[in-house]
Amino acid sequence: MRLDGKTAVVTGGGQGIGAAVARALADAGASVLVSGRTLSKLEVFANKLRKEGRNVWGAACDVSDPAAITRLAAVAKEKLGPVDILVNNAGIAESASIARTSLEDWEKMLRVNATGPFLCLQAFLPDMLERKWGRVVNVASVAGLEGARYISAYVASKHALVGLTRAAAAELAGTGVTVNAVCPGYVDTPMTKSTIENIVRKTGKTADEARAALLATMPGGRMIQPEEVAAAVLAQISDESGSRNGEAVIIDGREA
Repeated sequence: MRLDGKTAVVTGGGQGIGAAVARALADAGASVLVSGRTLSKLEVFANKLRKEGRNVWGAACDVSDPAAITRLAAVAKEKLGPVDILVNNAGIAESASIARTSLEDWEKMLRVNATGPFLCLQAFLPDMLERKWGRVVNVASVAGLEGARYISAYVASKHALVGLTRAAAAELAGTGVTVNAVCPGYVDTPMTKSTIENIVRKTGKTADEARAALLATMPGGRMIQPEEVAAAVLAQISDESGSRNGEAVIIDGREA
């Protein structure tokens, strides 16, 4: 698949899934703006890809801040022109029992994981509608389709993101703009490493025991690689994917 001439914004693009998605888009010929909270990390990543001949730029953005998203849209317009592809990947994860989940933590999870993608969709959708072509892919989670213990705020936020995906897809049907979600299980990223460290800290398990506990929830019995998620994202972007709208694609490590 080639994306020559297409432009893309990837939030949370400095590492893990976001970095893999940004690289895959750039390898396919798209011009890409990656955003995140740490500009220095983004610039290192973008500079590396530009040296490889890709057109990739970095921009600071905290998706929990509406003003920051407005600035991101302005930078994207300056660097890329109208944006064709939006990948809402920025997200956070914390674990605690319902009783120990503070209102602040609950609201923070929803702001980053659900409200941020909503505001990004609002910011970038007008240009897509004007040109009658656009692709939005939300990086959700299997937690957005089922329940799990000790991550009530995360589960609620990812359910909200899947719901946003389906509502937007229904509203935009027939416009040339599609909205889909990918829902991976545990992915081999710094976020999952932090989850393992949190389990160790709170339970006294070893890192190997904590990792094994996570793998026990995965039907495929293994961690997903970021590149696998990136491939699923790209599958929702091609011209041939125009009939895919409102999907929530599960990525759980099982062999096809």
